[in-house]
Amino acid sequence: MSDRTKREQSIELLQQLGLKEYEARCFVALCRLPSGTAKQISEISEVPRTRIYDAIRVLEAKGLVEVQHASPKQFRAVSVEEAATTLREDFADRTDDLLQELRGLEPATSEDGADVSHEVWSLSGETAIGTRTLELLDDAEEEVVIVVGHPGVLTEELLDALEDGQNDGVDVIVGTLTEEIRERVQTDLPDAETFVTGLEWLNESMDDTGDDTVISRLLLVDRRAILVSTLHETASGAPADEKAIFGTGFTNGLVVVARRLMATGLGSSADPGLSL
Repeated sequence: MSDRTKREQSIELLQQLGLKEYEARCFVALCRLPSGTAKQISEISEVPRTRIYDAIRVLEAKGLVEVQHASPKQFRAVSVEEAATTLREDFADRTDDLLQELRGLEPATSEDGADVSHEVWSLSGETAIGTRTLELLDDAEEEVVIVVGHPGVLTEELLDALEDGQNDGVDVIVGTLTEEIRERVQTDLPDAETFVTGLEWLNESMDDTGDDTVISRLLLVDRRAILVSTLHETASGAPADEKAIFGTGFTNGLVVVARRLMATGLGSSADPGLSL
């Protein structure tokens, strides 16, 4: 990766963290200098000199730049570690403010006022699906059944959430594709019921196009919420793309069938929820 590419990526990331383009360019330029004047910053950053002072004032107010009142004025960036901490805290504060405002919104009134008996939604992206999985686990009160179809799903956050559920009295049942993964789960969750799933087709390609789309996770919480995700990996080795559907309010018959399917491979004597 060229140095220019690194600079442009740094500028783009700074913009994603709330800086405007000229502010980001000035900060990246100062990171390459022990200190600099407005003229030097303009030359390196490709920011018009008439805009340098406005950008620097913002960076100074954010605690990212220090100013020496000499003639001419000298500017320097704080250390990258200090800048990262400052930006992280600012981003966290903004996220907290956003959360508070969103929670304070008044619900819109439905025009037809109809009640929805069940809902099915879709979700994309490993981060979003992982977060939704953790939220569903956090809401569990009686039972969690999860089948891990891809080893990448079994994160430390997921294991911690399952352990928290156990500590709260939730029955946890975990199915895995291999004995090796089952042993890992059993080591981290010794009180959970674990088994090697009989659903061998979970890790088989679902199409004949040369791409691999496999079931990555199956989750059933309290026999009311279901999440199913798939992982799509191309033959070229491109990054995996995870997609999911999840829903609540299904009929009892569908939930019973889903649970029986997910528990394939778990002996009836080991099933804590067989009589539920």
